[in-house]
Amino acid sequence: MSLTINQAVRSRSRVLTPVLVCLSAAACTFEVEVDADADVQTAVETMLSQSAIAWNEGRLDGFMDDYLESSNTTYIGAQGLIVGYEGIRERYAPLFEPGASRDSLHFEAVRVRRLAAIEAIATARWILSRDGTVTASGPFTLVLRHTGNGWKIIHDHSSSDPSSDPQADSPSEVTASPSADAS
Repeated sequence: MSLTINQAVRSRSRVLTPVLVCLSAAACTFEVEVDADADVQTAVETMLSQSAIAWNEGRLDGFMDDYLESSNTTYIGAQGLIVGYEGIRERYAPLFEPGASRDSLHFEAVRVRRLAAIEAIATARWILSRDGTVTASGPFTLVLRHTGNGWKIIHDHSSSDPSSDPQADSPSEVTASPSADAS
């Protein structure tokens, strides 16, 4: 059986048209609007500001409110991987016990980019200070998911800047740190 040129073109069109439609639809799902990024930037900056206030006031629940309450939420610090909201809470709880010493926390250089409609990545620096002197600091990366309760951290990878104290492996050995673990 032989096909005419017109029949062959129509046959390929029937196959290629759905493929092209699917590819076009898939490409559209990855587009991100610049205005939407600005909204996410503002929301995450506000979230982190509230987190710092909770830290500075000694409110563990307020500080932990940024994390998604899930067994899949993860944290990576100097001690390695912690899996699950409860594990992350246990990591921070001693820093909030009565009489525990916590320096004042703030965040700098926050940059947020949307990855998808409900996911974003943030990079920034955490800074701890006492009496106007920086006691510890470091960079961190957050992966966030938008939920019915706003943006929540689903993954936190935090590091410490090198210590000026040669005896300390991380700032948390010198002072309580929000994002660094004692080794």
